[in-house]
Amino acid sequence: MDIHAQLKQDIQQAIATLFGVEQPDEVALQPTKKEFEGLYTFVTFPLTKTLRKSPVEIGQAIGAYLQEHSPMVSRFNVVQGFLNISIADAVWLDVLNGILQDPSFGTLPAKGQSVMVEFSSPNTNKPLHLGHLRNNFLGASVAEILKANGYDVVKTCLVNDRGIHICKSMLAYEHFGNGETPESAGLKGDHFIGKYYVLFDKAYKQQIEELVVDGMAKEEAEKKAPLMLEAQALLRKWEQGDHKTVALWKQMNEWVYAGFNETYRKIGVGFDKTYYESSTYLLGKDVIEEGLQKGVFYRKDDGSVWIDLTDEGLDQKLVLRSDGTSVYMTQDLGTTDLKYEDFHNDRYIWVVGNEQDYHFAVLFAILRRLGRSYADGLYHLSYGMVDLPSGKMKSREGTVVDADDLIQEMYDTAETRTRDLGKIEDFDSDEARTLYHMLAMGALKYFLLKVDPKKRMLFNPQESVDFQGHTGPFIQYTHARICSVLRKAEQQGIRPANALPAVDLHPTEQQLIYLLSQYPQRLAEAGTDYAPSYLAQYAYELAKTYNQFYAEVSILSEPDDGKKLNRVALSTVVAETIRKAMGLLCIDVPTKM
Repeated sequence: MDIHAQLKQDIQQAIATLFGVEQPDEVALQPTKKEFEGLYTFVTFPLTKTLRKSPVEIGQAIGAYLQEHSPMVSRFNVVQGFLNISIADAVWLDVLNGILQDPSFGTLPAKGQSVMVEFSSPNTNKPLHLGHLRNNFLGASVAEILKANGYDVVKTCLVNDRGIHICKSMLAYEHFGNGETPESAGLKGDHFIGKYYVLFDKAYKQQIEELVVDGMAKEEAEKKAPLMLEAQALLRKWEQGDHKTVALWKQMNEWVYAGFNETYRKIGVGFDKTYYESSTYLLGKDVIEEGLQKGVFYRKDDGSVWIDLTDEGLDQKLVLRSDGTSVYMTQDLGTTDLKYEDFHNDRYIWVVGNEQDYHFAVLFAILRRLGRSYADGLYHLSYGMVDLPSGKMKSREGTVVDADDLIQEMYDTAETRTRDLGKIEDFDSDEARTLYHMLAMGALKYFLLKVDPKKRMLFNPQESVDFQGHTGPFIQYTHARICSVLRKAEQQGIRPANALPAVDLHPTEQQLIYLLSQYPQRLAEAGTDYAPSYLAQYAYELAKTYNQFYAEVSILSEPDDGKKLNRVALSTVVAETIRKAMGLLCIDVPTKM
């Protein structure tokens, strides 16, 4: 039963019967404030002008009508213009029964549409960092949420594996590597390559300083430093297919991918297809030619190709250089066409930081003007940067907050906190390691996902692993606590029946069933807004309310067998719903702690 929809209908009927007017707007219900009795609140202020009665008088009349005519409504109270409505216990028990008997609860019907979510998109000249973690967790979670909303989902990654930044690492390795390998250096492949990117930058800066001392202007020195000229020559050699250059590029990328894959495995992220910029960077030139013929683009006297988007609040944008070489926009036009040819999705979502907001606004505008059939289904899931209490990250200087280091720090913190709380006395060493990793990932993912993606955020590793408060481990611990109750119930032979007995419910039981009934709606909203934060908040509310229920009522020591059975059934559904909601954030929950 959809209580929300039925109650709206009953209120509309009450207004029509009592006052002889049809409610022109849809009835709006909101959750009752915690300090008042009831679960749903109807605001009567908007009716005062039409009905020429006070808000309290209207509320009292509607409340009395509902109590007499709607089998759903057990009690009501009016506070100024707020009609607070309590729902009958029998109705809540029907809802709980319905959830118990619906194995697909929490998965919405198939939409018959497909969505591509592109995320991660690392560069092969450095390891993944904290910003990449927010990106990966957002992309992976949005993909799972869309699946649960009934979409067919393809997860893709575009690896930036070519360009001047890659050549900088390659050149530094040629100069300073002396045949070193990740194995001989004792480093993960991505960290190994990142080391040479930093070495290039240090040597390059030193060359600039020397040229400036010799009297050259800094801007000119940056262009004429020998290392920069060498890196540009190396890029030209790569583009010409020079055998030695391409062989070094392949070897270094292999080392990087081995390192990336290890990190992806740790964080539980994978892709259905990976695109490589080395294979796509020449795409898009035919799109430019098509756009010139359609009059979407124009050519300047120097031969460069542009588009004028000033009428859309954007500006004039270069799409092909005068020497005929591509810019990022050219590549993205071609790659987006390629993705459509590969998968024919209805929607495409790019999870990319907010520094690229303008780029995507231009990309989408161009594709609309080119008349692409998929152009209305494009979305940039923009997110803010992540800072640590120690400040911003700068990868070229080697001060980036490395993802692997942070994961290890989270693991160590989870281990220390768990040991201090004495929660693992009966765990063997493998179970303990699994638990520490689960808590570390839960803390990290939850802290980064509970915030609206658009907001810049401060990540505090210590705060995130707290077993109390708005954290992943608090929810994980609550799930383990419920599982402990259910194991004891099983030992006592108490199992939820097909039909629950009719009993009086405690207010916290009503609140829990109400929250459970909200899950499909919250899931749908998270899918519509691409917002994992909605489900993070929901899981927290559910865990917090269960802990209140656990503190205020007896479960297994309840003398009334009917109430005991219902509370075990309720605990079962809460545990399952926490597991589902956290699963959509790509967070595992332990069954014991």
